[in-house]
Amino acid sequence: MLQAEEEALMFQQYIASDNGAEMKRKIRPYVEQVLMYEDPKRQEAARKTVPVLELEEKALVSLAKEGNFKPSKTEQDHAFLLQLLFWFKQSFRWVNAPPCDSCGNQTISDGMGSPLPSEALFGGSRVELYRCNSCSKITRFPRYNDPLKLVETRKGRCGEWANCFTLYCRAFGYESRLVLDFTDHVWTECFSHCFGRWMHLDPCEAIFDNPLLYEKGWDKKLNYIIAIAKDGVYDVTKRYTRKWHEVLSRRNITTEAVLSAVLANITKDCRKGFTSQLLSTLEERDRNEMEAIEREYHSKDYASTSLPGRRSGDKEWRISRSEFGSNDNCSLSSSSCPVRRCIDEHVTRVYNALYPVLYSFILNSLSKSRAVEILKMFKRIVVELRDSPFRTRKTSIKSDSSSAKFFVDQMLPFFGELLKALSLKSELGTDGRVEICLAGDPVKTSLALPVVLDGLDDAIHNFNNCDNFGKDSLSLPLVKLNRICSGSVLASGEELPFGIATSAFDGIQESKWEEPNGARGCWIIYKVDNKLQELVAYELMSANEAPERDPMDWVVEGSNDGGSSWHVLDEQFSQRFETRFQRKTFKVNSAGLLSNAFRLRFLKVRDVEATSRLQLGSIDLYARSS
Repeated sequence: MLQAEEEALMFQQYIASDNGAEMKRKIRPYVEQVLMYEDPKRQEAARKTVPVLELEEKALVSLAKEGNFKPSKTEQDHAFLLQLLFWFKQSFRWVNAPPCDSCGNQTISDGMGSPLPSEALFGGSRVELYRCNSCSKITRFPRYNDPLKLVETRKGRCGEWANCFTLYCRAFGYESRLVLDFTDHVWTECFSHCFGRWMHLDPCEAIFDNPLLYEKGWDKKLNYIIAIAKDGVYDVTKRYTRKWHEVLSRRNITTEAVLSAVLANITKDCRKGFTSQLLSTLEERDRNEMEAIEREYHSKDYASTSLPGRRSGDKEWRISRSEFGSNDNCSLSSSSCPVRRCIDEHVTRVYNALYPVLYSFILNSLSKSRAVEILKMFKRIVVELRDSPFRTRKTSIKSDSSSAKFFVDQMLPFFGELLKALSLKSELGTDGRVEICLAGDPVKTSLALPVVLDGLDDAIHNFNNCDNFGKDSLSLPLVKLNRICSGSVLASGEELPFGIATSAFDGIQESKWEEPNGARGCWIIYKVDNKLQELVAYELMSANEAPERDPMDWVVEGSNDGGSSWHVLDEQFSQRFETRFQRKTFKVNSAGLLSNAFRLRFLKVRDVEATSRLQLGSIDLYARSS
């Protein structure tokens, strides 16, 4: 590789120009561009469009799921940035060909047009024209450069996405760069104080900290990647490649020496007026960054990295740009899945706390329909709490009907344990209403609310399908006592960042464990360290989509030595989940076998010819009561 680099540099001397004019021409406009992100009015306009409290809550919950209930300011800022990235992906719209302004039907390209004064005002000097397939009217698509306008339109391609997202990052105080890839892509870098380094963020793909995405996933033939910030411009190409010798052979605009001089001169201009102390700080950080890039280049295992092809843009467009990748089913998978601590004690508390509620229906001799009505009443209360600001959650219960009065006077006391499991409490308000409000850490409430909502839905479903409602009904699947929790999880593989192994045990429908290579065999282990337990039952729930990925054949095993040896506890074959989010309960006859680790070996999915993946909405393990 060193020899190849030397040869590429020697060849460069013959084909590259010693004049840096073209490089300046390419970079200079972006220097002016990034200064727009410093405008207070643009920043304020961006902040006004963001559901800040919602993202703060999601950030804190994401940290809580890792066991971090008291994060530092640095950790909170990092988590918020990731939530900002995911929100932006959902709120900004990709444009292949805009729908017709007149009738909303599909359009096809009809060349370029001259900008209107109103378009030019916001940097829309390039205007694409599209003719409607139905009414033949022309729709204009100005390519705005001013991020203030993009905050309003919320649409575009990678240039608009990165331009607007970088403004959002600056609006929330993150040190940010606009990153220009000369092979026609743009993204963002932010300095992560958590990592102590610059972090790659691609808003089009909602992918972060995966700089090899373009070379390894999209199969891009990279040449120059330049990061532009208010305090300078930086050649960061080597961060995004593990084939530097090949990249060097394509860097033929100018020589490396001239490129360095051009970037140094532009950076010097950007830093005019900076204090000597600030200049010293920036120069030290520049040196640290270059050293870090060199370390990363030589340390990471390129061969084992699995990254997807491009997802944004329609398929034909991606193929025409040769960014489709070699495998359309590839993903941000991890085949070297780490051991993850499972923060799921709140799930078990919620399940246990539902029992007094269900038992109260027997004590009060309620009919099945009356019991379902009570559960639906409480669910409405939980929904109101979920939709209220997470730091000050509060709702009140009106006794304005006989049903509501019965609920408050007779049934609410039985919900006490459930409210406690949600870090909530009930109080009598000054106006005679009963108020439900926070009793502890609001993040614990945020973590548990979706669990209880799914638990209530499951209980209502099981009640409706219960033929003879009585004491005999108070068992699985209606009653879910002694759920095993607070273990560690290890799997054969996982999908990053949303299909990690612990998602199988978090008690909510909206998440799932996804094994990208699990269709023909994979496994997941749940290990508990506190004591040996006898598994008497388990439940599996199908995930949100793709029935072909449902498990069909599997074996459940237990180990009494932490996973050194395994014993079969249950086997299932030809199982079929008929609906999404369907739970299946399986009793286990383990003949008193005590275990501190449980392994589920999935042998085959529903359609191994249609997919390489396995996915599962949830796994719940139940022990014999002690």
